[in-house]
Amino acid sequence: MEENKKKKTAGEAPEEAKTEEKAKTEEKAKTEEKTKAEKKAKPSAAEKALATALADLDTKEKELAEAKDKYLRMLAEYDNYRKRTQKEREGAYADGLCDAIKEILPIIDNLERAAAVKDATKIAEGLALTLKQANAALSAMKVEGTAEIGQTFDPNMHNAVMHEEDDSRGEGEITEVFMRGYRRGDKIIRDAMVKVAN
Repeated sequence: MEENKKKKTAGEAPEEAKTEEKAKTEEKAKTEEKTKAEKKAKPSAAEKALATALADLDTKEKELAEAKDKYLRMLAEYDNYRKRTQKEREGAYADGLCDAIKEILPIIDNLERAAAVKDATKIAEGLALTLKQANAALSAMKVEGTAEIGQTFDPNMHNAVMHEEDDSRGEGEITEVFMRGYRRGDKIIRDAMVKVAN
């Protein structure tokens, strides 16, 4: 029996050691968990700075997305505006051109009628009336002639192709008009070809 007691005592020692080790391990694990919990509960300054930076980054990304969306919308709106005004401009040009052609068509009709006539005096009368009609059409389009005999030469509207010395005429006076010039408002359509005195 004594041997059994000795065996029991010898067997108990390792079990107690194991129990102590187990207790220490559990205590160490509890301490580590507690430390981790404290770290989670109390973020360090670096973690706070990181969290703030991430929040700022999210805010800036949202602002950037909004700005990009606004830019894309504005770009699309400008493109639509550009296309619309181009179309309106083309439409206005086409309308103006059609209006001008409508003013000229009756003149062409009269010239066609004059070409069919055989009598020279009637042709001359018809051409005079057609010229009068052409001038009326130009007036309707607010186009006026820019050169008349006796007018003073203006290099902005007239092209002097000849020069003559004539003491009875004033300096730079137009003495002959070879081809009339035309303008609409301030816009010169064609310069007049003239002869100028002195």
